[in-house]
Amino acid sequence: MTAVTPAKPAQPNLWRAWASTALVLVMGLVVASPATAQLRVDISGVGATQYPIATADFTGDPQGQAIAEVIRADLTRSGQFQLINATGANLNAESAIAYDDWRNRGADYLAYGSITQTGGQYSVSYRLVDSVRKTQLDGVAFVGTEKELRRISHQIADRIYEKITGVRGVFSTRIAYVLQAGNNYELQIADADGQNPQVMLRSKQSIISPAWSPDGKRLAYVSFEAGKPVVYVQTLANGQRVPIANFKGNNSAPAWSPNGQQLAVVLSRDGISQIYTINADGSGLRRIMRSPLIDTEPHYTPDGASLIFTSDRGGNPQIYKVSVSGGDAQRITFNGGYNISPSLSPDANNLVYVTRRDGAFRVAIQNMGTGSEQLLTAGPDDESPSFAPNGMQILYSSVQGGRSVLAVVSVDGRVRQTLSALNGKVREPTWGPFTN
Repeated sequence: MTAVTPAKPAQPNLWRAWASTALVLVMGLVVASPATAQLRVDISGVGATQYPIATADFTGDPQGQAIAEVIRADLTRSGQFQLINATGANLNAESAIAYDDWRNRGADYLAYGSITQTGGQYSVSYRLVDSVRKTQLDGVAFVGTEKELRRISHQIADRIYEKITGVRGVFSTRIAYVLQAGNNYELQIADADGQNPQVMLRSKQSIISPAWSPDGKRLAYVSFEAGKPVVYVQTLANGQRVPIANFKGNNSAPAWSPNGQQLAVVLSRDGISQIYTINADGSGLRRIMRSPLIDTEPHYTPDGASLIFTSDRGGNPQIYKVSVSGGDAQRITFNGGYNISPSLSPDANNLVYVTRRDGAFRVAIQNMGTGSEQLLTAGPDDESPSFAPNGMQILYSSVQGGRSVLAVVSVDGRVRQTLSALNGKVREPTWGPFTN
């Protein structure tokens, strides 16, 4: 997989990236074209609570070991599970379980199953048991082709995660990001673990600000092919795309409404970057408010009633909130003198953003009820935080050891993942929604 970054202004003006000077673009469209390499995942830290679980290789077919390995890797990445060795278990979906033996091994939970193949179709049966309570917690069968086995493995890991923690798992969701190698840019999507990358768009110039539609079927983004930034919406299944904001000046920073019917965008059509809403087909443009200074980076609140955004109306970049019907904006960040790139958790209880502290750009999280803040990352160059759809983790881009990487941090800051590209630069990540 190659790596990418959009043209980026000097760090003190990072939040103004959407108002940058346009470049001339030569673009090629590729639908679901495989990328050249996977992202490598490194994990550090553990959660406050770790659940001891054994995951046995699935029996009946050589693919069963690969299925178990994906499940174990997913659970490990969460930092919330302690993996207990299940080598040689040789259990199938109908096996009787010796609960006391597994409890004595230290496994409070056991996941196991079997896989069979018939005419190119695979049937995967899985079970999850609680060895303490000596009861089955979950059991289900999946059917799919060989290419779908990895997705099925992620779905099983999601079920395990939810049954044990009570929170919906995100292992089968996807991420989108932009990669740059030399003068070549790609908009890519991949599984949440960085595997199975697919190229949605190739370009000789910048692609920035990808944003998932709520149903996960479309991406909005900014492309520079017209000699200026223009907002496009692209359907992932067939690659069809339309420009929905191509007005005089810059068109940037798309963000979907929760119902998928509108987007918030930033336009400079009236001389200075301001926030508008527009229907997903490009009709119904409406300006939200009038500000004497730049307003940018809008994001809808989960209820769709308000927008959070970045503005320097108070003298330096801070984060504000305004009703989608307009009116007065309310400032919501007060810690530090430079806060940008806001995103709200799915339950609206937490705000994540980039803050500049002692010259370093770091990811911070603020409780919306109390206003208390926690710095989640150390910097020095962390950008574009995006919540997982279950609100438990945050995806962002970073520079670590001189390399451009994608990184994930838990909302309590205890668990970190690094998804690094083999070459180039990787930026502008956004975590996709639940899709079923």
